[in-house]
Amino acid sequence: MLDINLLRRDLAGVVARLESRKKPQPFLDVDRFSALEAERKRIQTRTEDLQAQRNTLSKQIGQSKAKGDDASALMTQVGAIADELKSGAERLEVLQAELHTMLMSLPNLPQDSVPLGSDESANVEVRRWGTPRTFDFGVRDHVDLGQPLGLDFETGARLSGSRFTFMRGPAARLHRALAQFMLDLQTVEHGYTECWTPYIVNREILEGTGQLPKFKDDMFWVLRGGDEQQAEQYLISTSEISLTNSVREQILDAAQLPIRLTAHSPCFRSEAGSAGRDTRGMIRQHQFDKVEMVQVTHPGQSDTALEQMVGHAEAVLQRLELPYRVVALCSGDMGFGAAKTYDLEVWLPAQNTYREISSCSNCEAFQSRRMQARFRNAQGKTEFVHTLNGSGLAVGRALVAVLENHQQADGSIHVPTALQPYLRGVQVLQP
Repeated sequence: MLDINLLRRDLAGVVARLESRKKPQPFLDVDRFSALEAERKRIQTRTEDLQAQRNTLSKQIGQSKAKGDDASALMTQVGAIADELKSGAERLEVLQAELHTMLMSLPNLPQDSVPLGSDESANVEVRRWGTPRTFDFGVRDHVDLGQPLGLDFETGARLSGSRFTFMRGPAARLHRALAQFMLDLQTVEHGYTECWTPYIVNREILEGTGQLPKFKDDMFWVLRGGDEQQAEQYLISTSEISLTNSVREQILDAAQLPIRLTAHSPCFRSEAGSAGRDTRGMIRQHQFDKVEMVQVTHPGQSDTALEQMVGHAEAVLQRLELPYRVVALCSGDMGFGAAKTYDLEVWLPAQNTYREISSCSNCEAFQSRRMQARFRNAQGKTEFVHTLNGSGLAVGRALVAVLENHQQADGSIHVPTALQPYLRGVQVLQP
């Protein structure tokens, strides 16, 4: 959530930065915001005047009673002031609620270093690692390679519908090995604390990280409880949600920062608006696994932490011997809560292109302001922490990349050296 004081100080500047994000509709109704703010100021100024009048009259009442004079007229005035103060407070509560709703619908402001643009065509490639392999045989995609290894799309569809996958045998073991390898790398070498989180969370948790209220259609949600008292709960679309909210409504000591957390979890996404996209195989699923990285930092350290986090995700791809590129997203292609984002895109031979496998974002104070997550600075005052998140990595897409990049002519899969210990030394996965 944006700081409302920023809008009050520089409304035109905020609107201009918001407009650099994806269209088609304006993010902020400027006229409505200005009208609400004008009324809020008027009521607050009137409230201060009335409180001063009430204090003066209360003293006069005391003096009159001490003299034995009739204070009923003064008391009538105080009563009228009390009534006006009450109605003003009620109206102010309504105004504050509407302003809060407006703020909750606004995305984060892009950093000045973010490339300007309306869509992915304006993204900027930062670097590449590895050279895509040249094959001397016909390249197969992960569906053809994976089915003999136990990727079972038919059973997944029969159990749950389209965009669900059932795995057995070598495919299931490879999937598990990838997740364990990623967790070990992030915890042992990069200093993250491994966590295990709930997969179902309450509505306010999703509001804290910015998935609600705007993206409800992208979530799977349930109503728990009887008809008289129902609780609206949601399946997490990423463990970023639960990891980041672990510091909600807390005041941390500066010495605790940075906090680095990681978790392996399933992720559930309805993929609203993605009909017809990536319908073949595992690229776009309703349920997939991910090893997530989250950092909670001092505001002055979050930019450095973002660069480090990108490196932590890159290390996974490098150990798996997978060519990739790093892309800085433009203002119109970033997620709702991000101030700056880098995507890592892995090379997929069957598609002859790079595809996203990790997204690392600095959200600055956008999430912490929604969660009321703060720390006490050196002066003893509280500030909002900065939060960052990134995939380290999406496990299913990593499986796709390993199958396609390490395929051999007979349909077997060479196991990257770093992954072999997690498969009991197996060097080749045979159909």
